[in-house]
Amino acid sequence: MSPDLLYALAGVVLCGIGLFGFLLLEHLLRRLLAFNLIGSGVFLVLIGLAQHRNGPDPVPQALVLTGIVVAIAATALAVVLIRRYYHLTGHTSLADDGEAQS
Repeated sequence: MSPDLLYALAGVVLCGIGLFGFLLLEHLLRRLLAFNLIGSGVFLVLIGLAQHRNGPDPVPQALVLTGIVVAIAATALAVVLIRRYYHLTGHTSLADDGEAQS
């Protein structure tokens, strides 16, 4: 097994763990962490599959670097929104449809 394939398989495992956490967890910060885990898994898959015998492909590497910057900015925005939601409602999870107030 080559190291490139190992990176891709590790990325698939991270995506699976993140998806499992995103679907089952109620707490908003934990969901955000699970979503970031999915993104990290996608980055690993892209890097793992972009390796060739002639060397790495620079386009997926540039996409991953750009994706990391965007993921950091989106995570910061999500943390601010979660914090604001907590200060407004006092809850750390979203209300169900039956519990929503009009």
